[in-house]
This record gives sequence, structure tokens and C-alpha cells, in this order.
Amino acid sequence: MTVLQLVPTLETGGVERGAIEIVRALTAAGHRALVVSAGGRMEPQLRRAGGELFQMNIGSKNPVTIWRNARALQKIIRDENVDIVHARSRAPAWAGWNAVRATGTRFITTYHGVYNEGGIPFKRWYNSVMARGNPVIAVSEHVASVIQARHRIPASRIVTIPRGADIQSFAEEVVTSERTISLAQSWGAIEDSRPIVMLPGRLTRWKGAEDLIAATALIKQRNPDFDMQIVLVGDDSGSGYGATLEQAVRTAGLTDVVRMVGHCADMEAAYKLSAVVVSASREPEAFGRVAVEAQAMGRPIIATAHGGSLETVEDGVTGWLYPPGDVNALADSVEAAMSLDDSARAHMGMAARARIRSRFTVEQMQMATLAVYADDPAQSD
Repeated sequence: MTVLQLVPTLETGGVERGAIEIVRALTAAGHRALVVSAGGRMEPQLRRAGGELFQMNIGSKNPVTIWRNARALQKIIRDENVDIVHARSRAPAWAGWNAVRATGTRFITTYHGVYNEGGIPFKRWYNSVMARGNPVIAVSEHVASVIQARHRIPASRIVTIPRGADIQSFAEEVVTSERTISLAQSWGAIEDSRPIVMLPGRLTRWKGAEDLIAATALIKQRNPDFDMQIVLVGDDSGSGYGATLEQAVRTAGLTDVVRMVGHCADMEAAYKLSAVVVSASREPEAFGRVAVEAQAMGRPIIATAHGGSLETVEDGVTGWLYPPGDVNALADSVEAAMSLDDSARAHMGMAARARIRSRFTVEQMQMATLAVYADDPAQSD
């Protein structure tokens, strides 16, 4: 079969990585994998996975552009004999929905995020396109419950397929010393022996980097000799929020403790360099890939106790969960994680890896998604 995925860009993030993982599974199974996107730095990964890229400004929210994109998609669907259109974001989904209504092609959506609505009816309607797939794939039970509450679609049209870690690459034993040394050099941390507490993710307010900075300041007040360095991994995509974080670091007097290292192309090495990983999101993560990847690498994870983290982190066994925005609780968790002895750290790491391998792998996600593609509701009806 030929599957066409709709993704706004191929820059960085879970949506893009999920699309490429499905491209890899499709081509490995002998199918054809097409992607419509504006493209970006992940294009080489798409090509290596066997995907074919059709470049289009598919992420535009402009109604005229969406209409034009729908017309362009109709041509691609017909010319390439597309069997399934799989939309992974709202603006592309509107173009895809209008295209499949004209072509009669099967339409599937993945509800990747808990989209903010703010009580505005127009936003509820705009988001509703993500509930028009048959089926709608939810990336966690948390998201599945949101879909049902918001859109009132039958539970039979929702399939929960958690995202996962690639345990072939997110495994400590396969990450070479050369990779970790190279990354430490690029971070300017090669001669800094302090253990690393890492917070990865786009630099946006809701990811909670300011909370980690405040928690670090609190820890240093409690114990000036507490030995660690904070590494913020990710960029702000031109929003300017990085400058806000830099000012917060200066104000807290932590310029010798906090590093902002920008985008990282080798996250496996980044996790291996870290002693502790933090996911401090102030709003619920739809799934939370960071928590899963950190556990796959055998690293203690500290995450906010809402959203997908409640499903992926076992509090006190594979990591710590703390109330969102609670800087004191975050500081307590960081201190607890950094105080583990080697035996306790190894035990937690083994429990974390076992949890991910049994429940949250890319292979499991790929197999479940291909099963959805193969199980056409129209055929069974």
C-alpha cells in the first residue's frame, strides 16, 4: 500500500520523528511511504528511512493556502495511487480532510497533543479535524480521554498507540565513548567533572526550564557545596525565549552552573552524559518522549505528575513525579536523584529499562500503526 503522511515541517520534535519511524516501518514491510511537508533538517533521516518527500507549505493556517494545499494533495493522491492519508497536525489535517472528501481516500489522524482551546468555540472547531480520522490514534490514554471529552466520538473510533523509544539506539551499551566525548566537547563540558542534570526540549515557557533554574537556585541556597551542572538542550526556534532564560540564569547567579547548549543531534549521547534527566513541563505532556528515552537509557527521570508521565514513570521505582510548577518539590527530587549511591542508581536504571522495553518501544508503536493501516473499517463494514 501507499501511505501519505502530512507533517508541517521536518525540523525537530516528536511529530516529525514519529512520522519518520512509520516511514521506516512501511518501507521495511514492502510498502511505499510518502510525506508532504515543508521539509527541514530531518530530511536526510527521511530519505535514509526510504521515504519520498513532496515539499509544500502544508503547515500554513491561512484558509486560502489550506484550500490550495487541498487541491495539490488531490493531485498527489491520484497521481501516486495513495491508499491512506495520515495527518499528524491540524492545518495539514484540514487540507488532507478536504482532499480525501474529493478522492474518497481513507483518512487517519494522530492526536499528538492536548491542543489549547481556552473556552473559545472556534478553537474547538479548528481542533476537531484531528477527531475526524477513522480511526483517531491517541498517543496516550490521557489523550484518548481528552478526545472523548471534547469531541464526543465513539470509543470504537479511538486507538491508543503510545509513542516509544528506539531501544536499538537508546541503549547505553551502544553509545560509544567517542560520541559522548565529542558531545561533551561541543558543550564545553569536557573538563567539567560535575554531574549533569539535563532538561531537553524546545525552549518554550511551558517546558518548565525556568522552574528548574529556580529549583537549582534553591538547592544552592540550601547547600552551597551541592555539586552539579544544569544543561538545557534545545533551541527556541527564533522565539527569543532563550534570552529570557539567560536573564533568569544571571538573575539567579547561576552562570557557572547552567549551560544552554542549543539543538542536539545525538540525544542518545546526551542521555548517556547525564546523571539525571528532568521533564518539567508546566502543562500536561500528551505522551512525553523525554521520560521514555531517559528510562530506556537507564537514567533516573524527574517528571511533572500529569499527562503522559503518569503512564510512563513509576514514581519511586523508575523516577520521581512532582506537582507541576512546584519548585520546592522539584528541588527535593533533584537532590534525591543526585544523592543515589551506585547500587541504588543501577537498580532504578534496570527497573526503568525493563518498563520501557515491556511497554513503550518504537517497534511496538510501528507494529500497532501498521495494524491500523491494514484494518480498514470500510472493508470490514
